[in-house]
Amino acid sequence: MTNPREAFFNHIAQTSDSPLGLEIARAEGPYLYTTDGRRYTDFISGIAVSTLGHSHPEVIEAIEQQVRLHMHVMVYGEFVQKPQSNLAQLLASHLPDNLQRIYFVNSGTEANEGALKLAKKATGRKRMVAFRNSYHGDTHGALSVTGRDVYRDPYLPLLPDVTFLNFNDYAQLSTIDETVACVIMEPIQGEGGIIQADPQWLAQVRQQCTRAGALLIFDEIQSGMGRTGALFAFMHYGIVPDILCMAKALGGGMPIGAFASSHAIFEAFMYNPPLNHVTTFGGHPVSAAAAHAALTVLLRDKLMDRAFRIENRVRSVLKSDHITEIRGKGAMLGLQLKTFAQTRAVVEACLEQGILLGWTLHSNTLVRLAPPLTIPEETLTETLAVLLQAIHDHPPV
Repeated sequence: MTNPREAFFNHIAQTSDSPLGLEIARAEGPYLYTTDGRRYTDFISGIAVSTLGHSHPEVIEAIEQQVRLHMHVMVYGEFVQKPQSNLAQLLASHLPDNLQRIYFVNSGTEANEGALKLAKKATGRKRMVAFRNSYHGDTHGALSVTGRDVYRDPYLPLLPDVTFLNFNDYAQLSTIDETVACVIMEPIQGEGGIIQADPQWLAQVRQQCTRAGALLIFDEIQSGMGRTGALFAFMHYGIVPDILCMAKALGGGMPIGAFASSHAIFEAFMYNPPLNHVTTFGGHPVSAAAAHAALTVLLRDKLMDRAFRIENRVRSVLKSDHITEIRGKGAMLGLQLKTFAQTRAVVEACLEQGILLGWTLHSNTLVRLAPPLTIPEETLTETLAVLLQAIHDHPPV
């Protein structure tokens, strides 16, 4: 029999020279179990994916039922498939009137790619505006609007006519003019360090887009599906985008993404020519069934309220002179420490104690805190106690 660890290092394409390398046997609730008999508390939810925890029984049941009926039958958009229709209807019932059409894809970066194409096609314009320190994915289009040169430079040239502005900077908003097809942004920058948009500034972004006829795209791939205490973070602001992108926690652990907009805007994909944006596996029926079950549980069990309780507990427990700041909203939080050496030591100490943490792509001094919304109170309390002790044991150097 093949040795999984040998196969991983010999045949799986690596994304860094130092992967965590935990060999997973199974996962359940907030826990990961490895083949060496250890249990880890997943305090980052697979990077904001496992909002319901791992292997939620209702999600598993939905997957099993759909597998017995059918899996892939036709490319997206041709056949009426109940899992897709049910999911779209449930999502639409909790979205504003201008976000009633939903296009299903396979991932977050695909959702952003589709949104960028839709904006260009619907407006007839080419120029795009994005923000520094943003993260929208690693495919060429999504990378073109990602605001960090260290990730962009190896792949230049990328898409032309992209202008980057400073997040929360009022002075630059006049750049959004009648030449702009879209403005793409995260209401809360995730990989940029859990940076929230200022409400007044975000309102001005919306006003400037409306004035210029540019479409406002919200990338809520990380902040969506209840993580911030609302179904989507834009709902905290009272500001509605023209296109909404989602993925990660949408599938309850299965791969699926989507972007939502209005019927009028989506007409651009239907004509001149027809089929000008298609996907084979988008909205896969098994993933759609899992997503419907996950969203049903999220809404029924009022797990969005749980996000605020998690935030309150984190802020009340994690108090130390070694902490610079705790940023974010709900269960999308960032623990800002003072040095990279301190941050690495804290994360490694917690891993030794069976707690899985990590930092964001754009910051090496910010610890990501994104536990499942279903994490038991006892587990949350124990995890925060270990984390606080690790912070005390590893002062900044």
